[in-house]
Amino acid sequence: MTLLEVADGIRLDVQDVGAGPPVVLVPGVGMTHAVFDRQVRVLAAAGHRVVCVDQRGHGASDKPFDGYGLDVLAGDLAAVLAALDLRDTTVVGWSLGAQVALRLTVDGEPRIGRLVLVSSNGVAAARTDAFPFGATADALLPGLLAAEHADRLDARRAGLTMSFGSPPDPDVVTWLLHLSLRMPSWTSLAISETLLRSCSADRLDKLRVPTLQIYGTQDPVFSMRGAAWLRERIPGLRSVVLDGCGHYPMLERPDEFDRALLDFLRDVPQGLSSK
Repeated sequence: MTLLEVADGIRLDVQDVGAGPPVVLVPGVGMTHAVFDRQVRVLAAAGHRVVCVDQRGHGASDKPFDGYGLDVLAGDLAAVLAALDLRDTTVVGWSLGAQVALRLTVDGEPRIGRLVLVSSNGVAAARTDAFPFGATADALLPGLLAAEHADRLDARRAGLTMSFGSPPDPDVVTWLLHLSLRMPSWTSLAISETLLRSCSADRLDKLRVPTLQIYGTQDPVFSMRGAAWLRERIPGLRSVVLDGCGHYPMLERPDEFDRALLDFLRDVPQGLSSK
């Protein structure tokens, strides 16, 4: 474990494995780099330097009481890229991690050369004026916040279980719950607000790097209509659709997920990614 200071004394747990063209993996809400263990091994064996970033409030990273806005999280990621001097980087963001990665990319981060959005359109997770899919944050947040306040353990277990495309192995849910419980309640409440109230739709025309989207047809979290909407707005967007998969493709369809990443890295070689 390496704790890397990013801003205001906040330290993030960063895992750095392998050598070669860099790939940065950014997990979603409540999760740590442990969910990408297989992908770290596969990518490093394929000749990549693989960096995992546990976002503030998660895993072994610092857990301030507040300061979890999307621009703050994107700034944390930018600080990691700079501190490790990563260039022409492929950033793989999953769920909230995709929103963070997209925001940093469209804001012009020069160290990012390719973008992979996993189980997310990267733009928004709830309906907004600019993203007309799903329920609104105002409709979703009260129930989420009340459940977290009333019974954090039960709420998180239920959320994890329903996120799979088919009934998951109970041992997998227990493992994910242990990871999730490393995120304190104050982070959970703040991150839920960020996840559901953030929208980058007005910045999509600034996306200038090759982008891949990977998602499952049975993902109860991610809008399939939102995926089609994104394809209409990003010329050349590559999509890999995993039939029957839910919100955890790295666990539910690991072979196909790994192949999608490796194919994208092979087809868009280092040094040829930026337009």
